[in-house]
Amino acid sequence: MATHGATVEWHSDGEFASNKYSRGHSWRFDGGAVVPASSAPAVVPVPLSDPAGVDPEEALVASASACHMLWFLHLARDAGFIVESYVDEAEGKIGRDDRGMMAMVSISLRPAIQFEGQVPDAAQLESLHHQAHEKCFIANSLRTDIKVEPR
Repeated sequence: MATHGATVEWHSDGEFASNKYSRGHSWRFDGGAVVPASSAPAVVPVPLSDPAGVDPEEALVASASACHMLWFLHLARDAGFIVESYVDEAEGKIGRDDRGMMAMVSISLRPAIQFEGQVPDAAQLESLHHQAHEKCFIANSLRTDIKVEPR
C-alpha cells in the first residue's frame, strides 16, 4: 500500500485573536512543489482569503478530475488510441447532503479529448470513461456523485 503526504503550513500574521487573520497558507508536496492556498472567498471574504490561492474545494475537484484523466489516458493507450490533448473544465457544487451537512454534493467532469488517428466511437468512449471512473482512487474515496459529461 502506498502512502501519500502533504505538508499544510500556516503562520499567524498577528491578527488571530481578532479573527481578522489571513487564511492564506501553503501546501508542500514530496516532489518539491509548493502551492499557495487559501480558504475559498465564497466561504471567507477577501481580504482574509486570497483568491489567487487554491482552496480545498477547488483542490478536491482538481484531484477527482486528474485521477479520472490519468486512468483514461492509461486505458485509451492500452486500447490502441492516441490521445493528443485532454482538457477538463471540471466543476464541483457545494450544498446540503442527505445528512443535512454542507458537502461537495456533486462533481461534473467535462473532458474535451482530441485523438490522433483512430477515434473511439461513442460506445468505446463511454466504456473508457466508465473504466476510468471505476479505477479512480479519488472517486472510490468520495461519497459525492461524480458525473462524466464528455464535450
